[in-house]
Amino acid sequence: MTGTGRNVSLCMMLGLFGLFLIHASGDDSPPGKLSSAPHHDQMRQLQAFKASLVSGSAISPSPSPQQQVVSGSRVYHVTDYGADPTGKSDSTEALDKAIADAFQGPSEGFLMEGITNLGGVQIYLEGGNYLLSKPLRLPAAGAGNLMIHGGTLRASDDFPADGYLIDLSSTTQEEMKEGSSSDLNSELASSSSSYNYEYITLKDLLLDCNYRGGGISVVNSLRTGIDNCYIAHFTSNGILVQGGHETYIRNSFLGQHITAGGDAGERNYTGTAINLMGNDNAVTDVVIFSAAIGIMASGQANTFSGVHCYNKATGFGGTGIYLKLPGLTQTRIVNSYLDYTGIVAEDPVQLHISSSFFLGDAFILLKSINGVANGVSIVDNMFSGSNKGVEIVQLDQSKVPFTQIDQVVVDRNNAKGMNIKATVARGSTEGNGSSWTVDFSPVLLFPNLIKHVQYSLSSSRGGVFPNHVLRNVSENRVVIESDLAVPANVFVTVDQSLST
Repeated sequence: MTGTGRNVSLCMMLGLFGLFLIHASGDDSPPGKLSSAPHHDQMRQLQAFKASLVSGSAISPSPSPQQQVVSGSRVYHVTDYGADPTGKSDSTEALDKAIADAFQGPSEGFLMEGITNLGGVQIYLEGGNYLLSKPLRLPAAGAGNLMIHGGTLRASDDFPADGYLIDLSSTTQEEMKEGSSSDLNSELASSSSSYNYEYITLKDLLLDCNYRGGGISVVNSLRTGIDNCYIAHFTSNGILVQGGHETYIRNSFLGQHITAGGDAGERNYTGTAINLMGNDNAVTDVVIFSAAIGIMASGQANTFSGVHCYNKATGFGGTGIYLKLPGLTQTRIVNSYLDYTGIVAEDPVQLHISSSFFLGDAFILLKSINGVANGVSIVDNMFSGSNKGVEIVQLDQSKVPFTQIDQVVVDRNNAKGMNIKATVARGSTEGNGSSWTVDFSPVLLFPNLIKHVQYSLSSSRGGVFPNHVLRNVSENRVVIESDLAVPANVFVTVDQSLST
């Protein structure tokens, strides 16, 4: 049919529809009187009918909400599957169905080998509050490019105490979790060339664990994004990352108890906000406001930036950041705020801490496991305390002393109300005699360790040129002696960090 023919047919249909509307509604108005309300209703119906004819939707049956999601949009609305956005009834099954449909939709090839690209599908929570009675899991491993976002997930009172609201792990690994951790670690090691998931994004979520387990578990996955999430009321971990690598946690807030500090129950905080048991992860612009441990890292090459920890205070037995990977730390902590809670590093090797602020007598503790400290830089930080003599960097040598010390630099930090400790120090003394001693033991970090000394001796007695020598450096005391008794000023610089 030509364009002219189509227009004629359309006009005839519109005319007939208009006459039908006039006839259908004309009997409701008294004779000689016009009703404005029915007229406007008729016009709206006429316009809607016209638009449907132009778009072609009027000649095809309306699909169900579920059919619309699958066949058209790549955004899956969970209420279309029966999820209750009020949080009064269990929505676990509905959310599982939405995720299952997302996995069955069209794919866009592959990401990593064996990882199906789901094309950026979204599970949209529509700002609702959904009750879960069991962990939300993806139906199968080997997929990626999916987002879950935009709402609240809350654990029910019978939610598994060892579960996670969102669990990104395969069925096999979940079964291993229920067995021994050694079995799970063996599985992760054996499958290092493949990953469960890639590019899964969890965004704009509030996760209320209801003191039943944890918030998010990411197991053997690649390039996972956790962005703008609020995770509360966990008893195990707010976020657990095990195996895999490149999980990025950004712009998020975590706390076992919802507080803004000064909580009367702070001594009783338990759990860990972020537990990193994998490599190459980053935690950026994150606030941890209550937990026994803010961040626990037992994997290498992780970066923490812009982290504010005011979880359980060190004085109550808490730790802001615990680096539990002795011998190969490879961790960078920069631009962070340790608020009454400090940093612990076991046998640190390649550790960098800089441009951070430590408040409330918070300090850095180097803990000896096998006596190793190598490639450590603690520089350009600020410390503020309460004038109780707390040292900014401390050693725990209760197990074994540090004996393998190399390239450890603690310098250029400033402190107010706390005692400076460093590996580089400068001092001077003056006197009339043949021996001068400068005691660096109050400042130097490691006991009885001076690897390098520079000094100068200046005498005010004219015409006398005494011979002088560095006599002793034991117990971090530098002794300079001369062959003649003369009045002199002695200036000394010492360094514990230089290799022998």
